[in-house]
Amino acid sequence: MSITAERKAEVIKTNANKTGDTGSPEVQVAILSERITNLTEHFKTHGKDNHSRRGLLKLVSTRRSLLDYVKKKDEARYKALLEKHNIRR
Repeated sequence: MSITAERKAEVIKTNANKTGDTGSPEVQVAILSERITNLTEHFKTHGKDNHSRRGLLKLVSTRRSLLDYVKKKDEARYKALLEKHNIRR
């Protein structure tokens, strides 16, 4: 359900704005999107796992808040994030 350290490092590397960038909204959204995808796959086989479902809803809410922040600051970055991570709005 969670992502491995290697996968997380890869996601950070591909989405970072500069070297050492781990806290930008783009990186945070990418990590959350990866975790959400993993949990979505988990629910295809474990449909009654309500404890993890609660965690999924919290992740989606956190990602939504970050996306709202990016939209408020820079509309172009927001649209690029939606396109890059295939997020529906």
